[in-house]
Amino acid sequence: MARRIPGLRHLAVCAVAVLLSGGPAAAASASPTPPGSTNATAGVPTGPNPVAARLDAYWTAARMTAALPADAAKGSETGPALSPAVDGPRPGEYIPPSRSFDGIPQAGTFFWTDAQGTGRTCSGSVVRGPRRDLVLSAGHCLKGYSGTAPQRRLAFVPQYHDGVKPYGVFPVGAGGVYVPQQYYDLGEHAGAAYDFGFAVTEPNQDGTSLQDAVGGVRLLTGTGYHHAPVRMIGYPAGAEKPLECWSRTTRWASDDPADPGTFPRIACDAFVGGTSGGPMLVPQLDGWAVIGVIGGYHTGGNTAQVSYSAYFGSATRALYDAAISGAPPAGAGGARG
Repeated sequence: MARRIPGLRHLAVCAVAVLLSGGPAAAASASPTPPGSTNATAGVPTGPNPVAARLDAYWTAARMTAALPADAAKGSETGPALSPAVDGPRPGEYIPPSRSFDGIPQAGTFFWTDAQGTGRTCSGSVVRGPRRDLVLSAGHCLKGYSGTAPQRRLAFVPQYHDGVKPYGVFPVGAGGVYVPQQYYDLGEHAGAAYDFGFAVTEPNQDGTSLQDAVGGVRLLTGTGYHHAPVRMIGYPAGAEKPLECWSRTTRWASDDPADPGTFPRIACDAFVGGTSGGPMLVPQLDGWAVIGVIGGYHTGGNTAQVSYSAYFGSATRALYDAAISGAPPAGAGGARG
C-alpha cells in the first residue's frame, strides 16, 4: 500500500487558512495595487514602457502556448545514465497529486526566443527586493542570458494563465540576468548545487514595477532541507494553467558523481518540462517565502513525480545581493557584462 504523508493535508489547510485570514499574511500575499496605480507603499509608475509594449504585442496567446521548455529533459526519463539509483519515487512512496489552477500573482513564467527563433519558457517567482524588480528562477533556465548575451525577447509574465497576461509583460534587459559564476565554470551537472538565478526586470507597459504590480515572496537561505508544508508551483510548457502541489521537502544526497551535492527533494506528480524554476513556497506570518526552485540535481529530476532544488545557502544570498546592488553579472568563461 502506498505510504501517505502523515498530517500533510491538515498542515496545508492550516497554512491556507493563515494566509487567507485577513491578517498581515493576507495583505502580503494578495494582489496589491493594479498596474498604473500608486499608493503609500508602491512606487510611482514611470510612464509607459515601449519595450514592454512591443514584447506584449509579440507574445500572443498562440506564441506563449507554442513555447517549448528550456528544460526538455524534466520528467522525460532521459537524464544522465550514471546514477546507480533511480531518480524518482521510492518503492511505495506516496506522490501527492498536482492540480491546475489560475496561479498566484507572485509566480509566473519567462518567455524568450532562442538563437533559432524558437519560443522557450521556464517558471519563476517574484522575490522581494529594494528595487522591486527581481525574479528568481533556475540557473539552467537563465544561463544563456547572463553577462553580455543578447536578450532575445526575454520577458516575465506573472500569473500567466489561459493565454492571459493579467499584470502585463515585464522585460528583462541587457545585464539583468544573474547566475552564479560557479554554474558557468562547472556546468549544468557538476555545478548542480548552483542551479539558481535572478532576473532584474523593467517596468511593464504602464510603467509599473514588478513588485508594485504583484507583491513578492521572501527569500529564505540557510534554513535546512526539511520543510512542511511546501507549496510547489510550476508552468508546464504548452499548458493553459500552472500546477500546484502540497508536499514536503527532505534531504537528498547525490549518488551520481556527475551531479554531486546535497539537495532538497520533493515528491509531487506531473511536474514536467517548463516547470523548472518554479518556486517551493512555505507559509510565513507575512506571506509566502521561497526555499527552493525546481532545478539542481539532474536539472530538477528525470521523472515527473520527484523534483529537486539547489540548496539555498550563502551562495544564493550572495547572488541575491549582487542582483539587488546592480553589480556586474557573471558570464561564460568568467566574463562580466
